[in-house]
Amino acid sequence: MEEKVFAMPRIGEKAPEFKAITTQGEINFPSDYKGSWVILFSHPADFTPVCTSEFMTFATLESKFNEANCKLVGLSVDGLYSHIAWLRTIKEKIEYKGMKNVEVTFPLIEDITMNVAQKYGMMMPGESDTKAVRAVFIIDPKGIIRTILYYPISTGRNFDELYRILIALQTADEFGVATPADWRPGDEVIVPTAGSCGVAKKRMESKDEDIKCYDWFFCTKKLEKETIFKKILKK
Repeated sequence: MEEKVFAMPRIGEKAPEFKAITTQGEINFPSDYKGSWVILFSHPADFTPVCTSEFMTFATLESKFNEANCKLVGLSVDGLYSHIAWLRTIKEKIEYKGMKNVEVTFPLIEDITMNVAQKYGMMMPGESDTKAVRAVFIIDPKGIIRTILYYPISTGRNFDELYRILIALQTADEFGVATPADWRPGDEVIVPTAGSCGVAKKRMESKDEDIKCYDWFFCTKKLEKETIFKKILKK
């Protein structure tokens, strides 16, 4: 029998569609999340320590992501009852970095057939044939993949960075700018590169105090943190 081959999803493409059973009921993805940003992320297995630390962190930060109009959806190739038992154990028994009694309320997908994991390229044979790596897909309100991250099974994710990427994407969309290395809200942003000689000359000669041009192709401007969050955070 010929093995079915899935193409790896790419940034700028529509997020692959699927229906799935989760700890919060059935979902149709990404249509159920139209109008919201989504972080779809996989973990290798229930009842493992790195994954437990990640789920406790994500659950603790869920309201912060929700305020930025972003929903969380988890996935592993374990079954629904394993998911439920593991999440109950987290709430009732696990304390980590001051977090305890943590209840995971975002959906965790049952993917024992590996259908979703295969569609999203979450299975990496070099790591494991039976466990998904720590993949992260940030998907915009139109269902377009905007960021893809892969972590090895042994390495937990940096959740400050996931939030930073989300805010950077929203800032770029809202204000028509780019964000430089190590950007944080409140730092200067990058003005899109001049598309003509005339625009380049005008920028270099501009007296606008808010825009600083180091050369025709590299200009920055101020964008206050309060301005960003006033626009992108849910009221």
